[in-house]
Amino acid sequence: MKNMLSKFVASCLLSTAGLAFAIDSDVTPRPVPLTRPEMKKYLEDMKQRKLRIPLPALTDADREKLGERANSYESRLRYHYMPSAEGQGQGPGRNAGGGAGGGGFFLAGGRESDSDNSLDYAFKTQLFWIVSRTNNCQYCLGHQESKLLGAGMTEDEIAALDGDWAGLKPALQTAYAYARKITYEPHQLREADFDALRKHYTDKQILEMTLSIAGNNAINRWKEGAGIPQSTGGGNFGARRPDGSPNPAKPPVETAPHSYLTPTSERFQSVITKVAPIVIDPKSGEALRDTVFSRPPLESREAVEQALAKARQRKPRLPLADEAKTRELLPESFPAGPLPQWTMLFATFPNTAKARIASVRGAEERGDLKPLLKAQVSWIIARQDRAWYAVGQAQRRLRELGATDDQIYQLDGSWDAMTPAEQAMFTVARKLAATPVMLTDADVEKGVELVGPRDVVQLISYVTGRASFDRITEAAALRLEE
Repeated sequence: MKNMLSKFVASCLLSTAGLAFAIDSDVTPRPVPLTRPEMKKYLEDMKQRKLRIPLPALTDADREKLGERANSYESRLRYHYMPSAEGQGQGPGRNAGGGAGGGGFFLAGGRESDSDNSLDYAFKTQLFWIVSRTNNCQYCLGHQESKLLGAGMTEDEIAALDGDWAGLKPALQTAYAYARKITYEPHQLREADFDALRKHYTDKQILEMTLSIAGNNAINRWKEGAGIPQSTGGGNFGARRPDGSPNPAKPPVETAPHSYLTPTSERFQSVITKVAPIVIDPKSGEALRDTVFSRPPLESREAVEQALAKARQRKPRLPLADEAKTRELLPESFPAGPLPQWTMLFATFPNTAKARIASVRGAEERGDLKPLLKAQVSWIIARQDRAWYAVGQAQRRLRELGATDDQIYQLDGSWDAMTPAEQAMFTVARKLAATPVMLTDADVEKGVELVGPRDVVQLISYVTGRASFDRITEAAALRLEE
């Protein structure tokens, strides 16, 4: 019965305007570990993850430039395929070696350095853990486990993040619930969510939290999309003593080889996750391990236009800097004219605003992906996120690039009229933006076959930024410019 239900769930999950994406009968997304011992086994197994994207052979010149990074799959992905800060793609003659990956500023996540920040490192790392568990990103989840141990949390305190919030302070419970919701169900954000947060946090702290969570979501999508294996040393965060206890202020003389397969207390041995999205078998009531993602059917064209009209009239719910202050932080290449509200939102934290603004602009201006593809992908992602500010921006860009409204709204429906290459790239973008592990090796392999690894890697990086931008701008309820 369980297998029959799993197949039924899978058959219901694919529709361009319906629930979401199918669990392929041949290549399924990675299952959801239900308990803490299962999760630890997944974390350890991911150290042997199959590399997803092919790499070219290294030349002597490559080895000289990369140094120790020549042995890193992730470093080589960036080196060979990502655009540098100065030019278009990487590789010989293309400013090789300076490429970034994973959404630029969004990678800062909980590590931003701004004098106006007031939320502490351990708290942001806990939010990162919640985001990564929600997205089933084992790479990032493992790193947050190590960092939380290094920050002084006990094994049971970390285990409680996944299944027992009852004993926590209301402020933490509210923040954790917000992190999960904006990660998995950004389309469900309501004013009530922010009213609940405001009982414990200022609007500026809510924005700081949102920027950090958006960064976490970007990192999840880069690591999962590119298929980065788990670090063999657990990311070198918070080395453990031989008995598995957290690293104290002074590192121990000897540390055991890193392993995530540490003991779990009896209290949490069989507790089912309350963070990761799961399916419940209606007959048995048992939790299944199927990876799921669901959103409601896409709205009609008329309903979208009504939502965009409403977005042009709304008042932002999170703080914006004034225009004069924001202009001081803009890149020299920033277009003239009235400032879009997203720049003033980022300028609320001036020490990091330059990097954030430059990253958003750089994602549009650099690289090998064509502007039309970027605009189409932005529309597809923003529509499924119901991120109306981003939907309006994508619509404007598509019109500027010559797309008719009929062509724009066709992106909401069947893609049968699109080329196989376009369909493959749209599929990668939509699945990765939805829930990262919905994207399978087969999806990436198809994209690599049709457009090559460079464009696929750059698409993955671009999607990380757009998925994060959607969450930030919609949480802030930015007013869509005319």
